[in-house]
Amino acid sequence: MDSGYFLYGERAAEAREWGLRMKGMPDKKRREFSLLFSIILIFSVFGGIVFSVSQKISREMSAAAIQNLSESLDLIQSTIEAILRSEAEFQKLIAQEVARAEDPEAYIQVYERNQTVVKISLILSGKTEGVSNTGEVFTGEELDFSAGGTVMGMQISQSYLNYMGTWSYTIKCPVVREEEVIGTLYAEYIYDTIDQSLPNGFYNKQASLYIMDAKSQRFVLKPKGMGQRSAGHLNLNDFYRANNIQDPEIRQEVEDCLSAGRDLLFYHDIREVNALNYMWAVNGGSIFLVGYVPVESIQQEGRTVNQHIMIVVCSLLAAFFLCIGLYYINWRQQEKLRREQEAERKLHSQQLAQALRAAQIASESKTTFLSNMSHDIRTPMNAVLGFTTLLAKDADNPDKVREYTRKIMASGQHLLSLINDILDVSKIESGKVVLNLEKFSLRDVITSVDTIIQPMAKAKEQEFHLEVTGIGHECLVGDETRINQILINLLSNAVKYTPEGGSIWLRIIGLKQRSSQYEHIRIEVEDNGYGMTQEYLKTIFDAFTRAENSTTNKVQGTGLGMAITKSMVELMGGSIEVFSEVDQGSLFRVELELRFSEEQPREKGDAGPEEDISLEGMRFLAAEDNEINAEILSELFSLEGASCEVMPNGQLAVERFCQSEPGEFDAILMDVQMPVMNGHQAARAIRALEREDAGTIPIIAMTANAFVEDEKAALEAGMDAHVPKPLDMELLKKTVRQCRAGKEAK
Repeated sequence: MDSGYFLYGERAAEAREWGLRMKGMPDKKRREFSLLFSIILIFSVFGGIVFSVSQKISREMSAAAIQNLSESLDLIQSTIEAILRSEAEFQKLIAQEVARAEDPEAYIQVYERNQTVVKISLILSGKTEGVSNTGEVFTGEELDFSAGGTVMGMQISQSYLNYMGTWSYTIKCPVVREEEVIGTLYAEYIYDTIDQSLPNGFYNKQASLYIMDAKSQRFVLKPKGMGQRSAGHLNLNDFYRANNIQDPEIRQEVEDCLSAGRDLLFYHDIREVNALNYMWAVNGGSIFLVGYVPVESIQQEGRTVNQHIMIVVCSLLAAFFLCIGLYYINWRQQEKLRREQEAERKLHSQQLAQALRAAQIASESKTTFLSNMSHDIRTPMNAVLGFTTLLAKDADNPDKVREYTRKIMASGQHLLSLINDILDVSKIESGKVVLNLEKFSLRDVITSVDTIIQPMAKAKEQEFHLEVTGIGHECLVGDETRINQILINLLSNAVKYTPEGGSIWLRIIGLKQRSSQYEHIRIEVEDNGYGMTQEYLKTIFDAFTRAENSTTNKVQGTGLGMAITKSMVELMGGSIEVFSEVDQGSLFRVELELRFSEEQPREKGDAGPEEDISLEGMRFLAAEDNEINAEILSELFSLEGASCEVMPNGQLAVERFCQSEPGEFDAILMDVQMPVMNGHQAARAIRALEREDAGTIPIIAMTANAFVEDEKAALEAGMDAHVPKPLDMELLKKTVRQCRAGKEAK
């Protein structure tokens, strides 16, 4: 007999026997057994379905999470590439400015360092060496452009550590004038600027992210807000060694990924935690995003689904309908979680899009800033160059010489004021402005302001009214220079934007004291000039903003004065507000509380004979590498009846001092940025000499670096004072007197 038939017949017999037993059972027991059997059968089938569904949901959630990781990495990649393009566009603008400059190298040497470009250099065509804004000779030999990739057709160097110990890269751009390449512009950028545009947070900071140079495999950036920080990860080998990634197949796949510039995802345990590792190419594979995400963080949703499904399965053992209800509730919860996850993904995408937009806005702001500065600096610079040309032609005409010299001096002072405004804004933004609190006379401040503003008002046939009422104490404690700056900014602004024949009022009003030790003062500056729109009033205290109309556009200015004024007022703990209507004029109101002193400050002009110092007969030793500055320095001292021996670098200055007799020189003037030996090194070398006058001779820093940290560095190097360039002889006289008085007191 066929075996299949035999089995079928055997099963049929068992079924008949089962049926007979069931018929022999009582009806109640038969129903209970049938119900139990049905429940077990339904539960088994339903449990199988639930298990299959749970596995499918887990796989789908895992795949969705991995897709989300890929999209997040793509958005970070896009953000970094957008930053690189923004920097390339900015550099092209600078190259255009350099091409238009009469002396490209001089333009580069005076270019101020900013938050984006830390160093800029130029090598003219046909030369192997060039110049940089740091004062150093630039060759570019240390830069490797072979594997750095390109952006907008411009080469990017391999990453390197700059002189500040910060990972950097350089983009080079041709400088084209009249369709001819006249040189190559090199701009150095730091990776830390990229960190400012990346989102804060990456998988709830459970993940790890590094930015790696592809060729050297060095980690050049660990974003601050992008997950875990692990010490000692300097390069890819350190990262893999620390995380025990030694599988030859994985390492080979990573090498292939680096060579081909493609993306890579692979699983590997990180410190006994299952993780998804990634290598994500940026800018064609010149740099990579390297890191890992714990699988636990990726599959959080899937684990939550399985936990809820297990609850449902266990509940089925107690009651079928209860299990159905729980499963329905669980399905609703998972739908909610899915919607929340989708919302979180969209929010993350929006954050990255906002970061990209912020980078674009920053690029546009740079362009606007360069345009404004180019216009405002070129205007006085054109006057300086133009009148210098006329001065050479009319050198034999004393009247013309005096007139041209006066106009050159005025244009130079205007240019210096523009630079000082930019420095003030930079100091304010970096929080490095420090108030110099000292006793001063409010009457002296008002007199000084009146002396400056009256001629400006008379030149435009304006009436200037000064009113002082209710002041209880004239001797106050505060920063006299900054208070004077606030008044001059407000009043000069009123003069600029008031037509000829208009009126300007300055009111100094003493208000009710809030404290027994402080004078409460209100300052009002009012005019009947052009006025401002309500829209412009919202941005009047923002830097680089000016009212735009046919009348005000004729007035020169950077738009920095009001921003500086507001910052200074707030730094003093005061407040400022403005009221204005178009064609009706404007009113600026400032309120300050200044501590008063019963001791009267020393009257200006009555300081005694020590205030009037003469340099006649004095001998100075100076270190200055710039030939023009050295010539100017010698001539200025000659006019004062003094002599100045100039050395081209710090080392020669030290050697000359060693050769001099004690007391031969009255003071040493020291430039800071010099070849061979800089000013700080030279000052330390002089102070370290064993001769008696090495520790007592005044050493004065003389540099174009005008920031607080520059003055601090000079003092730490052993110098006695800091005098900024361009050199003010009156300030130098005062500084020399103070230094000599201080040495004598010791």
